[in-house]
Amino acid sequence: MSRNHTPLTPELARYVREVTVREPTPLRRLREETEDHPQASCQIAPEQGQFLHVLARAAGARRAVEVGVFMGYSSTWVALALPPGGKLVACDTSEEFAARARRTWREAGVEDRIELRLAPALRTLDALLAEGGAGSFDFVFIDADKENYINYYERGLALLRPGGIVAADNVLWRGGVADAANRERDTESIRAFNRNMAGDRRVVMSIAPIGDGLALAVKL
Repeated sequence: MSRNHTPLTPELARYVREVTVREPTPLRRLREETEDHPQASCQIAPEQGQFLHVLARAAGARRAVEVGVFMGYSSTWVALALPPGGKLVACDTSEEFAARARRTWREAGVEDRIELRLAPALRTLDALLAEGGAGSFDFVFIDADKENYINYYERGLALLRPGGIVAADNVLWRGGVADAANRERDTESIRAFNRNMAGDRRVVMSIAPIGDGLALAVKL
């Protein structure tokens, strides 16, 4: 054990990926095809995807929500963790990106486990609550516009059952959250989200320094 973090050099990050990641072929193909996409940074890393997969399995997730689909990389990892009959509600607004996501879901054999709702995510989350979904979901993943992170979190927490997990990406914001001189709107939004989650007595929480930082909370 150690009280300090081992610095994650590019060489060590590559080692972790090579040794641990079991990336399915459709996901590897998607990642390689979109490597040079102008918005490639919106896609999580393979080790993050597998970590979400492990979390969803550990939670025994049958019902999940994803806020921010992009091209379907993270939703595929989570859907692969669901049992037959499980369902992931995927929230996004881009039909263009959703078309590529659907292709990946189909190739990975999880298309029947994913319900895509193309609408502003807050509207979709409110609709799920209005449909009687409060307390009926097992897993929520947030990876969308940073200004609404707290709003997504609050609705996600309402949808979760006790013992359910909410995860949020980018909570280290490429180191910006620790830079007092950085007053950009997204940075401030992430700082506010982190403070909010840290002080929330409805959950137990932690931040895993994987990728760009993954906040994790278990609903009490």
